[in-house]
Amino acid sequence: MKKILFIDRDGTIIIEPPIDFQVDSLEKLAFLPKAISNLRKIAEESDYELVMVTNQDGLGTESFPEDTFWLPQNKMMEILEGENIHFSAIHIDRTFEHENAPTRKPRTGMLDKYFDESEYDLKNSFVLGDRLTDVQLAINLGAKAIYLGENPFENTAQETATALSSKDWDEIYEFLRLPERKASVERITKETKIWIDLNLDGKGKANIETGLGFFDHMLDQLAKHSGADLTVKVEGDLHIDEHHTIEDTALALGEAYLKALGDKKGITRYGFYLLPMDEALVHAAIDFSGRNWMVWDAKFSREKIGEMPTEMFFHFFKSFTDTAKCNLNIKAEADNEHHKIEAIFKAFAKAIKMATKREIKDLDILPSTKGVL
Repeated sequence: MKKILFIDRDGTIIIEPPIDFQVDSLEKLAFLPKAISNLRKIAEESDYELVMVTNQDGLGTESFPEDTFWLPQNKMMEILEGENIHFSAIHIDRTFEHENAPTRKPRTGMLDKYFDESEYDLKNSFVLGDRLTDVQLAINLGAKAIYLGENPFENTAQETATALSSKDWDEIYEFLRLPERKASVERITKETKIWIDLNLDGKGKANIETGLGFFDHMLDQLAKHSGADLTVKVEGDLHIDEHHTIEDTALALGEAYLKALGDKKGITRYGFYLLPMDEALVHAAIDFSGRNWMVWDAKFSREKIGEMPTEMFFHFFKSFTDTAKCNLNIKAEADNEHHKIEAIFKAFAKAIKMATKREIKDLDILPSTKGVL
């Protein structure tokens, strides 16, 4: 199915034309900084189909003669096409706002054909524009928005639908070339029910409910210091003990990382971090190699920290490596047991952040001479 990048014209590709824009004023046609160079990269490197969608109030009336629009429009398209930027369709609504026409953005009357789910993937498409009507158009289409505007959102729906707010075309290109890597995992057994949502390219937000306070705190550290958004909901048999809750969470979490990494093209693959925390010093190194292995050099003198048995620390990381299919090497020294395990989780998170980092120039490169990970 085709993914579409619906693009507004004025204020998005070109600087908003002045009210007195006349036929003989082509010198006033100006592109937004870096719009052309990045549109070309998007057109050549991504699988988005480009579609222009624009409102032109009263086009064809005495107050807005046809030539006043088409002369700069045709010149703009000539320049873009000369840079290998081609639009598969251009949709122009000529009505005024007060007419409430079904074809006027943010209504979708001009775009009915894109609702054909057998041909178009609106869920993974974007509307790129500088007005809140463009954000609302994304909502009405069931797509996401990239917002170049300045006005604050009018409601939560607009904020939620906006995947990126930026006026920098470099950032827009990078966002479209490096889509968020997300995974959801549901693990249901007779002992536990676990739901995990992971976004490797998030902001470090966590929503953790395992029933074990200290375990929640450690998973918060993982999200915060890796930069991933992580939601973990667990219903475990804590009336028996903590074992199944911790083990199964680790198994589900490792599976989420494996799914989110996908084909692993473009990633660093290896990550390592040396983390101090007061008197503690932790070394963590990880390799998303496609093979599981665990090396553990950390001893604990206490039976529990919070409600979490210290014997389960190794078991958590071992279970993670089993389903994430990664190598993990952890070495920890500390006098304070709380510092020791917290530093381990933080170093683990930092190592993951390094290993999962992507570079646009390497997106087609698999970091392995074997040809498979």
